[in-house]
Amino acid sequence: MTDRPIPEETWHDIVAHVPIVSVDLVVRHEGGVVLGKRENPPGRGEWFVPGGRVRKDERLDAAVHRVARQELGIDVRIERRLGTYEHLWDESEFDDVATKHYLANGVVVRSKGGRLAPDDQHADLRIFDPPIPDVHPYVEAYLRDADLWA
Repeated sequence: MTDRPIPEETWHDIVAHVPIVSVDLVVRHEGGVVLGKRENPPGRGEWFVPGGRVRKDERLDAAVHRVARQELGIDVRIERRLGTYEHLWDESEFDDVATKHYLANGVVVRSKGGRLAPDDQHADLRIFDPPIPDVHPYVEAYLRDADLWA
């Protein structure tokens, strides 16, 4: 698995020309679902499920566990795979790239316990009880497909 950072110029070209394969986690923790307030585009300021890109030669399950540890500071158990979701954003982190395209693999996981510890991508982490008012439609789709939306 490649864990070296992607050079900024290369990442720019990827965002400009290629859909990004990622994992998005519906994390069941302490009776609710964990959402993070995004610090970076796309979706800055939105409450969103934790997630991240899949690295070269990294298996999806390994990406799920890595993202949970890095973004939340916890270990998880995979409960259910929801499938692939196509997320088309009208923004990116680059001024000259107007959109960002994800092929996100939705996965329901259960926390093995522990205290949530947000990374630098999240201003805050909170546990919500669905249904959650004013949540982003992509998050609503995950929760509905995970049978967590009443």
